[in-house]
Amino acid sequence: MLIGVPREIKSNENRVGLVPGSVRELTHQGHRVMVERGAGVGIGFSDEAYATVGAELAESAHEIFAQAEMLVKVKEPQPRECTMLRDGQILFTYLHLAADRAQTEALIHSRAICIAYETVTDARRGLPLLAPMSEVAGRMSVQVAAHCLETQQGGGGVLLGGVPGVPAAKVVILGGGVSGTNAARMAMGMEAQVTVIDRSLQRLNELDMQFGARLHTLFSTAENIERAVMDADAVIGAVLIPGATAPKLVTREMVRRMRPGSVMVDIAIDQGGCFETSRPTSHDDPTFVEYGVVHYCVTNMPGAVARTSTVALNNATLPFVQALAGKGWKRALKYDPHLKAGLNVAFGRVTHEAVAQALGYHYLVPDEILAD
Repeated sequence: MLIGVPREIKSNENRVGLVPGSVRELTHQGHRVMVERGAGVGIGFSDEAYATVGAELAESAHEIFAQAEMLVKVKEPQPRECTMLRDGQILFTYLHLAADRAQTEALIHSRAICIAYETVTDARRGLPLLAPMSEVAGRMSVQVAAHCLETQQGGGGVLLGGVPGVPAAKVVILGGGVSGTNAARMAMGMEAQVTVIDRSLQRLNELDMQFGARLHTLFSTAENIERAVMDADAVIGAVLIPGATAPKLVTREMVRRMRPGSVMVDIAIDQGGCFETSRPTSHDDPTFVEYGVVHYCVTNMPGAVARTSTVALNNATLPFVQALAGKGWKRALKYDPHLKAGLNVAFGRVTHEAVAQALGYHYLVPDEILAD
C-alpha cells in the first residue's frame, strides 16, 4: 500500500503521523511511504532521516493526497485538507467529530474512509490510541495550571505546592480516567491538595488503593462538584465519553462564583469541553479570563511537547497502520472489532453511533459497509 504522511498544518502543531522508525517497519514489509518534506523537522526528524529508511519525499501535501491510498496524520484534517480527500481513500487520524459539524460534513462529502484514533477500542474497553495523548495532556495540565496561577498570567498568585507555613493549592480533577489519573500524579508530586471526582465507585476505589491518603476522592454529583469547584484554586476537566460530546459538568453560574484568579484547564475541549464557559484556544493565544477565572482550553495540548507526544502515539498506532496496510481496510476491520470501532465516516455515511447521535445524523452500522 502507498501510505502518505502530510505535514500537519494546524496552528503550532509539530507532531507527525509516522516517525522514521515506523516508516522503516512499513517499508521493510513492502509498503511505500510518502512523506511531505519538513513534516518532522519541528521535532528533530529530518527529511534525510526519512529518506534513509526508505521514505519517498514529496514536495507538497497535494502530491501526497493525490497519490496515497492511506493518509496517516495526527490532528483532524483542516478545511483545505478535507477538499483534497477522495472517494475510498483511507484517513487514519484523530477526528473528534462529535463537536465538529463542519468537519463531519466535509468528510461525508469526500466519501473517504475515516478511521478515528480516539474511538478505536481494546479488549479491556479502553481507548489505546487516545491513552498516550491523554497521559501527556493529563501531566501537562498540572504544569499549565501551576503557570496560570502566577500573578503575571492573571492567576491569583498561588504556588501549587505552597511552602512551610502556607497551605498548598487545592486542585480538583473532574474524571478519574487516564488523563485525570496522570493529572493527579503530577499534582500530588508538586504537593498540592488533590481531589478527584468520578461517577464510578470502582474507579474511585482503585485510585484510593493506588494513592492512599495523599488523594481525596468524591463521587460525582452536582452538589459535590459545586462544593469542590467553589473551593478550588485549579480545576482540571478530564471527562470523556468515547466519540460523544463531553458533558458540561461546571456551569457558568459555578464559574461566576469561583475565586477570582483561580484557574480552569479543559482537557476535554476537543470533545466540546466540560465547562460551560470553555471555548477552543490555541498555543498562540492559550488563555482567556471569564468572571475573573483564567481558562486554558488549547485543543492540541500535546502539541506543545511534540516529540514526546509523537513517539508515544506512534508506539500505539503502528500495529493498526500495519494491519490496515497489510490486509486492506475492509479485511482489517472485519477481523478486528476494536479497529472497526474506529470507523466514523465511510462513503458519505456516519458509521459511529455516538457521533451520529451528537450531530443528528442517521447511523449506519459499520457491518453494512463491510458487507457491501
